[in-house]
Amino acid sequence: MMRKILRALLVIVGLVVAGVAVRYLTTSPRDDRDWVPDQSRMAAISFVGDTIRITGMRDADPKTRAPAWVDRTYTLSALDSAWLVVAPFTEKFRGPAHTFVTFGFTDGTFLSVSVEGRFEKGESYGILTGALRKFEIIYVVGTEHDLIGRRVMESQGPVYLYPVRSSPEMLQRYLVGMLGHADSLRTHPEFYNTFTNNCTSSVLAYLDPRVKAELPTGYLTVMPGYSDEVAERLGLLGGNGGIDEIRALYRINERGQAAIDSADFSEKIRTPVGAVPPGA
Repeated sequence: MMRKILRALLVIVGLVVAGVAVRYLTTSPRDDRDWVPDQSRMAAISFVGDTIRITGMRDADPKTRAPAWVDRTYTLSALDSAWLVVAPFTEKFRGPAHTFVTFGFTDGTFLSVSVEGRFEKGESYGILTGALRKFEIIYVVGTEHDLIGRRVMESQGPVYLYPVRSSPEMLQRYLVGMLGHADSLRTHPEFYNTFTNNCTSSVLAYLDPRVKAELPTGYLTVMPGYSDEVAERLGLLGGNGGIDEIRALYRINERGQAAIDSADFSEKIRTPVGAVPPGA
């Protein structure tokens, strides 16, 4: 009797595994689903000489997520800083986290790019479902007030905004790579994957190969909350002292919440030390 039960259980498990495998191998990513409102549009990006033109840049309300989009133009040669945002999901354990990059220009404007799972109405994120081709991926090109503001208003953990040490040439190549991929997803959708195609793997994908070779990329993809510690060890972050002092300096939860209704939000969330000069 027991053997029959075990055989039946094995058959059931086999059928479930087979069903998952079939779904995994036969499902294709799409761009025409019934998306949640603030992910319903993707930015269209074009490069004309030294000019970056963005149509449909997201500027959603950080307190309500009410969607809004704007059109913006940036000058690539005016790019002079990059900032790493690290937002662990909880205060107690910093391993799971969301990471993204924001870029600063000499005229005081900023542009953020956040790589996320793209959800249909009624869906929510799950580590397992995120690995089983359940969600497409979206590069949200948006304002800091939207992307950073949302994190400081909603996060259950710390939110850090770190200046990155880099040369202008590396910053330009990085931004062009990210925006080029963001635009391609409008016509060539891809699946999000919890372990191989997520927020952190995408942040790492466009790094200079010499920098990327020194990073434990597999570890950071699974435990992105420690990306600041790794970057500090390699001298990629601004600030002085150990990682604890740097984290205290660049934690922006309180500043961001206080400035959420300010027109100069981007200025107020930055510490008085400002960005590290390119190449420093």
